Amino acid sequence: MNMRADSSKIQIVVRVIHHYFIYIIGVSYVAAALWPAIGLMIRGVEFSPRDLLPVQLNVSLPTVMLALLLFNAGFAARTGDIKNLLSRPKLLAPALAANIVVPLAFIAAMSATLTLWHNPHEVQQILVGLALIASMPIAGASTAWSQNANGNLALSLALVLLTTLLSPILTPVVLHGVGYVTIGDYSEDLHELASGGAFAFLGAWVILPTVLGLAANRIAGQGRVAAASPYLKIANMIVLTLLNYSNASLSLPNVVAHPDFDFLAAILAIVGSLCLVMFATGYGLSRALGASRADTVSIMFGLGMNNNGTALVLASTALAEHPEVMLPVIFYNLIQHFAASFVDRAVSE
Repeated sequence: MNMRADSSKIQIVVRVIHHYFIYIIGVSYVAAALWPAIGLMIRGVEFSPRDLLPVQLNVSLPTVMLALLLFNAGFAARTGDIKNLLSRPKLLAPALAANIVVPLAFIAAMSATLTLWHNPHEVQQILVGLALIASMPIAGASTAWSQNANGNLALSLALVLLTTLLSPILTPVVLHGVGYVTIGDYSEDLHELASGGAFAFLGAWVILPTVLGLAANRIAGQGRVAAASPYLKIANMIVLTLLNYSNASLSLPNVVAHPDFDFLAAILAIVGSLCLVMFATGYGLSRALGASRADTVSIMFGLGMNNNGTALVLASTALAEHPEVMLPVIFYNLIQHFAASFVDRAVSE
């Protein structure tokens, strides 16, 4: 009886936190802008386990937090449902293709449009930020939104796991692609990142934790996974909040100290448009494929939401000399949750 009561209480806590989570993320960004010291301290925690690993690997607290999120995603996955879905690639293949092609087309259009912008450095910063957004796997948070809206959870999980496992291939494609429409140091950074930096980063901090989580899932069994699920959700939301706060501490204080309102307005308009295009692509693609309502919901959340926690960590480690490129990622992270909230209410009516 007590166990049931405890389970009910923890479920209530999860629902309350999830309901207000977008506001919690917003508060974390305000805290990063006004009180960045703790975030910078978190980012400064680094060590290199030379005695444990045969290769040189610098480990930071943000990368460990990112790995924890991906491990939990793999651990919580319903692998049986995903296996059944993989045998029916009708929805998966077009969604995976759209997740790469549409953002690249959007960025190409923006690169042509932004030639009219008065500051060429700001143009490059926006394009690199868009490249980081577009190159990332689908966000694990999309599964929670899909579940709340009675979507196809197996389809949502399959999209997250496939884009994560394929990221060493897909991410360099996007980074190289945008590298050809950027110039100077920004273009060189993207090509360098695509040629090796992104692969090593994704392998160590995205792919490996996900695979380990899937392995732990098989060992633990679905019963233990289900029992641990609400605690994992709370842990994920805490870690994601800290991760966003620590990464935003690099760029937002300068925005507050030296605000460039037209630049910020341009970023907001552009990333908002990209988010709208991706959600609309999910809906249009689903309608064209004759997908069910549940499948449509999952594809919309999948295409509209990217793993910006990974993008922020990657930007803050590999592109630290250009902290402004994190601004589009930060804005997209907020906008995608607001858009998801709107879609959730629309499909629930």
